[in-house]
Amino acid sequence: MVPENEPEVGSTTSARLVVGPADLASSLVLEANDNFPEVLATARMIALMEVAGSRALQGLLKEGELSVGVTVDVSHTAPTPIGTEVVAQARYLGKEGKLYLFEVSAYDAGGEIGKGFHKRAIVARDRLERGALKRIASSE
Repeated sequence: MVPENEPEVGSTTSARLVVGPADLASSLVLEANDNFPEVLATARMIALMEVAGSRALQGLLKEGELSVGVTVDVSHTAPTPIGTEVVAQARYLGKEGKLYLFEVSAYDAGGEIGKGFHKRAIVARDRLERGALKRIASSE
């Protein structure tokens, strides 16, 4: 039985971003020898795709729950300069067990810049955060 708030297979959600300085690959420099271009970072494109996917699941969330990314398999195929709007779309493909599967893509004014697949899970926020703290504490 499909929950009444589950997205319809084939439905899409989107997220938009105007590329700013913090979105550039060059903002990822951690050491002097790191050298990245002043175009949209792959990590930011993926984050935008994740936001689009998360928006599709908002109607399923109960109090204290959120959706989290589990896997991402995407290609980033074209560069996007600063000041350009990027739109990410997530098309819901259905469930695989407890995971929600999406086909994701991103576009700028010149066309497609990336595409692939993304899976999300719905989790209790407090349990997730406690688990993260416990995992780090046990390594010390």
